[in-house]
Amino acid sequence: MRRTVLVAMLVTIGGLSLGAAALQQQQQKLGPVRGIQKLRDNLYFISGGDLADRATWTGGNVMALVTNTGVVLVDTMLPGAGKGILDQVKSVTDKPVTMIINTHTHFDHTGSNTEFPATVEFVAHEGTRANLARATCQPVTNCDAFKGDKAKYLPKRTFKDKLSLMSGKDQIDLYYFGRGHTSGDTFVVFPASRAMHAGDMFPRAQMPFIDFANSGGSASEFSQTLQGAVTTIKNIDTVVGGHTVQPVTWNDFKTYTDFYKDFLTSVQESKKKGVSVDDFVKAYKVPDKYKGFNAEANGVKANTQAIYDGK
Repeated sequence: MRRTVLVAMLVTIGGLSLGAAALQQQQQKLGPVRGIQKLRDNLYFISGGDLADRATWTGGNVMALVTNTGVVLVDTMLPGAGKGILDQVKSVTDKPVTMIINTHTHFDHTGSNTEFPATVEFVAHEGTRANLARATCQPVTNCDAFKGDKAKYLPKRTFKDKLSLMSGKDQIDLYYFGRGHTSGDTFVVFPASRAMHAGDMFPRAQMPFIDFANSGGSASEFSQTLQGAVTTIKNIDTVVGGHTVQPVTWNDFKTYTDFYKDFLTSVQESKKKGVSVDDFVKAYKVPDKYKGFNAEANGVKANTQAIYDGK
């Protein structure tokens, strides 16, 4: 995805290099969390804003399901956004937040986990839990936020391939199809609302940012993981990406899956022909059928190099 705001600052030739001071600065400058938007029945959307506007960006998008017993959140934005998320939830229900599902490990999606009551149940894929529980990590992975007495906020409920929570109109299905953006990307499906949160596996119309350097992502397997979602998950109308400014359609998600598959095929064919990474990047153009898609040279090069290296 296009990380021209904070994550663009992170990417260096050697990987990601954001210091704790920069994270604290981002937290201090965090703008207000945007209003809550009803998607369908008891399902809501809270936008994290546009990555290109750092002054108002509050992190990854949040979804909120108001169930019979409490509110389930998907992701918690950047550090410092917890109160703002709670305020938005309180504007539509007086029920407490009882569960938080994290789509993956990154600090702009797990940043405010520790700002919620310790009674909240945290749920994530086992790969995400492992990343968050690491002894050391780059700040983007966010493991330092869960040290000491904050370890109680680590996900206690994890899954390997699929996990279904609750039932009826409150049912939530969690899917894992393999490595992609990280080693623990979860697709969160709300069957009754025909909606899905795809996390950062779906950057809408951008070349993806794949964290193979810090969080176990894979540029080579990213396409297969998207294909797993498209072929397995059914009856979805509305899709929220990790940073889509507004929800989009299932067809948009399928188109993105095709876009990355075509990119991967092009890279693999060029490698077989002996084309260098630099020459491929110079020659690469987004196919006409993906009009409106953006593929910045830095993102193309990073993913091409990773694919050449088998990462």
